[in-house]
Amino acid sequence: MAKYTLKRVLMALLTLFVVACITFFLMHAIPGNPWLSEKTPSEAVINALNEKYGLNEPLIVQLGKYLGNLLRGDLGNSIKMQKNRPVLDIILEMFPVSAQVGVVAILWAVLVGVPLGCLAAYRRGTWVDSLLRVICTIGISMPGFVVATMLLHLLCGTGKPFPALFVSGSLASYVLPCAALGFYPMCYLSRQTRTAMLDAINQEYIKTARAKGLKNKKIIFKHALRNALIPVITYLGPQIAFTLCGGFVVETVFSIPGLGRYFIQSIQNRDYPLIMGTTLFLAAFIIVMNLLVDLAYKLVDPRINLTKGEN
Repeated sequence: MAKYTLKRVLMALLTLFVVACITFFLMHAIPGNPWLSEKTPSEAVINALNEKYGLNEPLIVQLGKYLGNLLRGDLGNSIKMQKNRPVLDIILEMFPVSAQVGVVAILWAVLVGVPLGCLAAYRRGTWVDSLLRVICTIGISMPGFVVATMLLHLLCGTGKPFPALFVSGSLASYVLPCAALGFYPMCYLSRQTRTAMLDAINQEYIKTARAKGLKNKKIIFKHALRNALIPVITYLGPQIAFTLCGGFVVETVFSIPGLGRYFIQSIQNRDYPLIMGTTLFLAAFIIVMNLLVDLAYKLVDPRINLTKGEN
């Protein structure tokens, strides 16, 4: 297990290096610079700003300096949105807001999606199965901004139960963002659980359980569900990371002061250190969640050997 963990850590570091390099060059490939706005400063001022923040140097030199600072845990300072404020401080301030919304969204997506998938498998071929498949297909097909906008128009405003703008600490403010953010994962989990359940119930051990006279409900919800959870857990790993770091569109629609919304604004404002910092934070979060998913496999199915093939 120690050798497996060490290998995963080294792969994680290599992945972060590749993500940093790709993000850096793509970011600088976008036309424009951080100083362009409605009141664009003079060329002399732009040159002075580029020199101050090192943007006048060759890209490979800038990348080398950034990676060197990154090794020391320095993500740099914001150059536009919160000028000269450390990026790490901004992330630590914004992430808890996104995480609060994300945790609720993931919880309801799992608590509703997995049972619905089991129900669809249990009632396969009936009108219940057909109805759930239609609903889940619609949910997967609808972009997040469509769901968020529909909820905003239908349930927000004067005389309606939910506020249009997000207010931290108000429970009513969390309902619609969490519903919009968790709707796609719920539908996807439901469909994936149904597919995995139908595959599991055709396995030999399920046939043996039926031959022993166990009830169909017990077979599905106790024996088949455990193995059916493996692909569900695989999906949940990166999805949890994305959701906790903030639904970019949902946070923008509901004006949530979270990391997702701030990431979009940093791109619009060409705040290079903030773009790099938030991207690497999300990448690191996804890597950690994938490692936890691998460890969760062992809990779900003890037959899985994580170190198989390491030697």
